[in-house]
Amino acid sequence: MRLRSGVFAASCLLVEVLGVALFLRGFFPVPVRSLPRREARGGFPAEPAPPGPGMVSNWTEIPPPLFKKVVIVLIDALRDDFVFGSKGEQFMPYTKQVIEKGTSYSFVAEAKPPTVTMPRIKALMTGSIPGFIDVIVNLNSPALLDDNLIWQAKTAGKRIIFYGDDTWVKLFPKHFVEYDGTTSFFVSDFTEVDDNVTRHLDRVLKREDWDLLILHYLGLDHIGHVTGPNSPLVGTKLREMDNILKKIHISLLSKEEASFPSLLVVCGDHGMSETGSHGGSSAGEVHTPLLFISSAFEKRSGPLTHPELVQQTDLASTLAVGLGLPISRNSVGNLILPVVGGKTMREQLRFVHLNGFQLSRLLQENTPAYEKDPGYEHFKIAEKSHANWIKLYLEGNNSEILLNLGKKVLKQYLEALRTLSSSLSKQVAQYDMYSMMVGTVIIMEVLLLLLLSIPKALSSRAEFEVPLSPPLFSLLFYLVCLMLCAVHVIVCTSSESLCYFCSVSWFTAVGVMMLISALMCGILSAIAKIFDNSRLPVKNPVLSSSSWSEIDVLILAGTVGHVLSLGASSFVEEEHQTWYFLINTLCLVLCQELCKNNFLLKEYDPQHSTTVKQNFGEASEYKNIDIPAADNSKLGKTTTSDEFSRGSDKWVSLASPWIILICCRLLRSLNQTGVQWAHRPDFGHWLTSSEHKSELSFLAAVSLLMIFFLVQRRCSLVSKIAMALGLLGVYSYRAAIGNVIFPWQHGSKDISKGITEARFVYIFVLGIVFSGTKDLLKSQVISSDSGTKSTGLREVYSGLVLLAALLFRPHNLPVLVFCLLIQTMMTKYIWRPLKFNAAQITVMHYWFGQAFFYFQGNSNGIATVDVSAGFVGLESYVEIPAIFLTAFATYAGPLLWAFHLLCYLSSEVSRNSAAVGHGCFCYALMRSLPVAVYIVLVTGLRYHLFIWSVFSPKLLYEGVHVFITAAICLFFTAMDHNHSHKVQD
Repeated sequence: MRLRSGVFAASCLLVEVLGVALFLRGFFPVPVRSLPRREARGGFPAEPAPPGPGMVSNWTEIPPPLFKKVVIVLIDALRDDFVFGSKGEQFMPYTKQVIEKGTSYSFVAEAKPPTVTMPRIKALMTGSIPGFIDVIVNLNSPALLDDNLIWQAKTAGKRIIFYGDDTWVKLFPKHFVEYDGTTSFFVSDFTEVDDNVTRHLDRVLKREDWDLLILHYLGLDHIGHVTGPNSPLVGTKLREMDNILKKIHISLLSKEEASFPSLLVVCGDHGMSETGSHGGSSAGEVHTPLLFISSAFEKRSGPLTHPELVQQTDLASTLAVGLGLPISRNSVGNLILPVVGGKTMREQLRFVHLNGFQLSRLLQENTPAYEKDPGYEHFKIAEKSHANWIKLYLEGNNSEILLNLGKKVLKQYLEALRTLSSSLSKQVAQYDMYSMMVGTVIIMEVLLLLLLSIPKALSSRAEFEVPLSPPLFSLLFYLVCLMLCAVHVIVCTSSESLCYFCSVSWFTAVGVMMLISALMCGILSAIAKIFDNSRLPVKNPVLSSSSWSEIDVLILAGTVGHVLSLGASSFVEEEHQTWYFLINTLCLVLCQELCKNNFLLKEYDPQHSTTVKQNFGEASEYKNIDIPAADNSKLGKTTTSDEFSRGSDKWVSLASPWIILICCRLLRSLNQTGVQWAHRPDFGHWLTSSEHKSELSFLAAVSLLMIFFLVQRRCSLVSKIAMALGLLGVYSYRAAIGNVIFPWQHGSKDISKGITEARFVYIFVLGIVFSGTKDLLKSQVISSDSGTKSTGLREVYSGLVLLAALLFRPHNLPVLVFCLLIQTMMTKYIWRPLKFNAAQITVMHYWFGQAFFYFQGNSNGIATVDVSAGFVGLESYVEIPAIFLTAFATYAGPLLWAFHLLCYLSSEVSRNSAAVGHGCFCYALMRSLPVAVYIVLVTGLRYHLFIWSVFSPKLLYEGVHVFITAAICLFFTAMDHNHSHKVQD
């Protein structure tokens, strides 16, 4: 079967998408989940039934609450040594005294990465371990829908009051009877952000109309971000927190009843590193203090020991028991026994049985072979011992033997709880290695196939024979299939197997195995053909000799260097610097090539400039493509290079690389990105401040005018009018939501969502795209007129530019202007006179697309995704449009450069009919190479310290980029219609 290069590349990318999806599913396993929370409040388990006829437990209800009021004081970024170390003794004397001599229990709570606020709040309130993927899932829907302590308390009729970080208000909307949220974004605010919480305390502590009070203080976290953990400001803030804890504790003691005490909980959501940041897994970031202070506890006596290590998820189970609530269904935490240690033995056994029953039920719902789990077996043994103990208790046996037996049962339960919690936690933290390996094999096979196909794919015909019959009907194919199916059966029938790929149907699994086998046979066939061709005599040794230009060397070195840099966390964090360096170097090399073309051309062979070198592989009969010097092409000039150099365009051409360098330098100043320098002020922050709204308005208006003049040149009259009205609508939309102002607008204007204005722009976007699509269909179906096709592509491109202008923030509109300006200059003054081949031009487009991804202000961190773009013109969250708009706004740079590449190559078909196919193949190869290598690197670095904070976000970006590239290559293939006609002719 003969395939064109574009069709082959698009097919390979579709297969690669399958591999990437499998790998991501294995790398980011779905956390253990139970029933939805609306079903979570079911019946409560009774005590284990005592053996013997007629014996029935009389305790079937959930135990009553142990505390009348509970106050949770969460101090953001509170490290354990800030309380238990020297800083605690110096700056928190009251808290330290309560820990050493008061009625309290102190622990060190271990948080799991990523150590950022929202996942940590979820862990504290649900008892589950939020994975990194939870941050992605909750980008557009911040409300916490899992069963959690706050929802259980509200459902039970408890009145909850909250003051502090507004993340709680977003996670638990309509759960608080009273709240006051403070934003966590202004990290330079050390005092007001906490004063806004403390100002409510005196009033609230005097009231009796609440059951649960939650306070979240942010000041310490802000100090850490700005000045670090060793700053003198840390001591001042700790002293302030100590005074607040003293006030709350004394107030609770003065109002509580002896039979119904109150509880004060002091904790941190995460710690901070030695630089003051957080998100990773260092000891300073994951270890936080956890204090339980109540008059219900016994006073401490004896020397102070080092606090016991517990899990942060244990708090949800412990508070649920303390408040008389059901334990959250998805909790993997254990009850912290000392908190309930003052109760009777029967009550303690009842508490741990409830915890064990909840964990065992969660294990049953998430593990097929749960009966063989050691934790489940231990729980059943403890439950039987508990039933025997209840029998003795109901018979009235109150001897010392009963107490000792109860302690033994309690120890059995605690061992079962630890094992169950460990099994469930491993399901969250454990990688699905089988799914990851299957995905990796598919991705690597696709990459090898693309690399081996380079000589034929970049030949003059841009097509090659794909031998399907020999591989698919060979003995090797069936042997590989049988072997892979046997491995699949062994892995999936293993008792410890929890992989996703084992849960798919056997029909699907066998199909994937056949695909892997076919790819392997195709690779072996391609290698055999290369060896056979290497034995043949070279027909023309002069033409087959390799000649590498500076551009070719730069492309190879830059591509390999970038791929290798992905193994270092610092290079991943600052990847934008790599792309900025590469495009700057590219501009300098282009300047050198232009100087050669304009001043030194006479020293070379006259035919040198009319030969397009194919430097991406060794194909014996497809090494060079000779193009007649008098070829009448739209991209190749009909005049000679000497005539071109005599014109005034000569000096503009020579100045073009330097102008592009200046543009890139200006764009770098617009948005600081990455990690190391992201905190530094940039021009974008200056523009978006409220004091400079007039300057931002002027810049936005000028940018929109520039966009119109740069885009409308090759559009029809109707599209020009639609573009002008659409850009006017873009400015009106930004004015409606308060980003910019009109010149005649003096006073304050009511701010709206701008839904009408945005939808007005969408109409023109669809109109322009529809007009371009009509021309494309006409050129594809009715006639093969390249002019109509070029016009259609230009109009679709104009519609995408208008959509990008609508979704971009106003201060980012210059990014769009410079993108169009650089594309225009490179097309007219660099690519045309230098006559680069399609492969070289494709790589240049890819590099600039990657650079403009970061010029927009994006990074390899999830925080830079502009989620607000998904709501432009929408009254509420609608999943498919929101995902499309967010993805388009995020990847606008690469998308616009890829579409411009298609426009450029489509107009080049008269000079090279295979240009679009070459471009599609090279674009697929440029995307497949980094994602394949990065997946191998991430697999090897999966236990790296920065796997969740650095490597995992980048992996998600790479995965989404592969999906987008597959769609781009499919569009390339659809537009490569002219070449298919020529091949048939």
